[in-house]
Amino acid sequence: MAEGFLKLFGGNFEVHSAGTQPAPAVNSYAIKVMGEVGIDISHNRTHHVDEFLNEEWDYVITVCGGARESCPAFIGKVKNRLHIGFEDPAEAQGSDEEVLTVFRRVRDQIGEEFRKFHDNLLKP
Repeated sequence: MAEGFLKLFGGNFEVHSAGTQPAPAVNSYAIKVMGEVGIDISHNRTHHVDEFLNEEWDYVITVCGGARESCPAFIGKVKNRLHIGFEDPAEAQGSDEEVLTVFRRVRDQIGEEFRKFHDNLLKP
């Protein structure tokens, strides 16, 4: 979801999202709740962080609690490492509506925090 927001906000930068234990596909709840705010992530695909280890990065940002601890050291040059943590909505349980409620709440938190990140650190 963070990737979707950063791409929406725009700028002269590349955005890639990866996980330490990525699911086989983008979560259907994430696709639904992002679509509700006009962001289409249905064509995104999941990536493992290993795909990006040898590249250079201005920012590496972990977003889920366990990712900060389990994210491997990047071999390439990383100028800034940040942790902007959120509850992992994929762990939500209950009815579809209860799970959607969690995804919506986390989506809104991600949108707000990454807007601040974008406006304070990326926007010229």
